[in-house]
Amino acid sequence: MLTSLQENILTGVDDKDLRVIIISAQGPVFSSGHDLKELTSEQGRDYHTRVFRVCSEVMTLIQDIPVPVIAMVNGIATAAGCQLVASCDIAVATDKSSFATPGVNVAMEMLFTGRPITAQEALLHGLVSKVVREEFLEEETLSIARRICESSRPVVALGKAVFQKQMAQNLDAAYATTIAAMVDNLALHDGQEGIWAFLKKRRPLWTNSTEKAHD
Repeated sequence: MLTSLQENILTGVDDKDLRVIIISAQGPVFSSGHDLKELTSEQGRDYHTRVFRVCSEVMTLIQDIPVPVIAMVNGIATAAGCQLVASCDIAVATDKSSFATPGVNVAMEMLFTGRPITAQEALLHGLVSKVVREEFLEEETLSIARRICESSRPVVALGKAVFQKQMAQNLDAAYATTIAAMVDNLALHDGQEGIWAFLKKRRPLWTNSTEKAHD
């Protein structure tokens, strides 16, 4: 599953018209993680290493690509499936969803015991962005996606890249990164367009390109 997801993302990410990616699943399980048959001793250490390497590559790919990725979760997300949710930029879940082994965003007790947590607990710990009733999941997810599509692609990409970079920095370095990003944003044609659209009380006309307004 992860290999297929990796291939699909890599195939579409160079499309300049791509604005947002939604990851979803059919049925009562969003993702239960790795196929346990792949993790038996019969497969061997080298095979296991490849499986986990692909997993790591997919998670970092989601964080590195220039467009936002939304997890639309309806059901169970455990192990690598929960890691996938945590790696997405935004996660919308139904109130019937549950999560296990969610990692650093929740208490270590969750990690050590594997106790599943509810969608509301996941919201409290910051694992998901929003919890809705099952019948509203697609509507809410698409609403978020449409709002993203109304923004400038390069401005969104810049914001995502800066956010990811800051997470590994101390306070001083994070402020320095933010200053540079804000200056870079103002130099973009779309950055200036956003300012003038606000001042003139009109809708912005994005070029969705990295064209500069000034040096």
